[in-house]
Amino acid sequence: MLYSQLISIEHLLQAWEEFKVGKRNKSDVQNFERNLENSLFSLHRDLKERVYQHASYTAFNIYDPKFRHIHKARVRDRIVHHAVVSLIEPLFDKTFIYDSYSCRDNKGSHKAVTRLAIFIRKISKNYTGNCFVLKLDVKKFFANVNQTILFDCIKKRVEDPDLLCLIKNILGSFSNNTGIPIGNLTSQIFANIYLNELDQFVKHVLKEKYYIRYCDDFTIVSPTKRHLENLIPQIETFLNEKLRLSLHEGKIVIRKYTQGVDFLGYIIMPHVILPRTKTRRRVFKKLREKINNLQTGIVSEGSFNQSLQSYLGYLGHANSYKLTQKLKNQIWIWESKSNN
Repeated sequence: MLYSQLISIEHLLQAWEEFKVGKRNKSDVQNFERNLENSLFSLHRDLKERVYQHASYTAFNIYDPKFRHIHKARVRDRIVHHAVVSLIEPLFDKTFIYDSYSCRDNKGSHKAVTRLAIFIRKISKNYTGNCFVLKLDVKKFFANVNQTILFDCIKKRVEDPDLLCLIKNILGSFSNNTGIPIGNLTSQIFANIYLNELDQFVKHVLKEKYYIRYCDDFTIVSPTKRHLENLIPQIETFLNEKLRLSLHEGKIVIRKYTQGVDFLGYIIMPHVILPRTKTRRRVFKKLREKINNLQTGIVSEGSFNQSLQSYLGYLGHANSYKLTQKLKNQIWIWESKSNN
């Protein structure tokens, strides 16, 4: 049974090792690690005796770049999240469509952008014909997930009653029946399980071949604008009736490919992929802030280098040689000043 595997000390230790990556400097993680053996055995005992209860969350807001209300679970609960995801993810991942790119191995936003560029080039016959891209966004997705529908989707692949009870415990820790917390590792796989219903509808009922989804953002490519316009009410009806969700009316966009398609931080143009202007400005603003924080000792050199590689990675997935050089020049100027 999956639950017996999940609650084993070996599996919980593995979950801890996965969880702590990049978090060793956090005080709550350090506190847990100081008494690691007792903490893990206590968690194992609670799970084995079926008395484990997910604790409440610490809530806070971030603006990066848009407002998000984050809910942070306790360390022991996040270890359980890792333990659960490592077992159920293989069960579901093989049922997902190829062009679902969020929080999956060997996928990610950069590959989604590249895939969309390939679709555009193919539909436009190498930029010689018509091609339109429909962009849609689910309105307040995480806040509006119906937990009953989600749990029914989970039960299609998970049959272990004890594991199902634990998953229901995790879901119920956030609210009575609506919403999943932004910040939980489990919410990433739950989002893919939930929106896989949409993916299957678009691919197999609407029979749209050129469809890509990244979390609650999705696109469909077609040679005709009218075809895309006709899809919108069908998708809206499915979301309303089957998933209790709705489209974000202000983010329904149909663009001709020659106008440039804004997707996941990049602008896809004929022959090139460019960084989005707002994102580019934010990268350079954050870089200046990181340099100041490094100079004043607020962040470590390791943290600074990690951020720098992230910025270079973002630019590296676009046709942005000059911007990359500009960013490196800022670093060089700062290093020159520091050495003088």
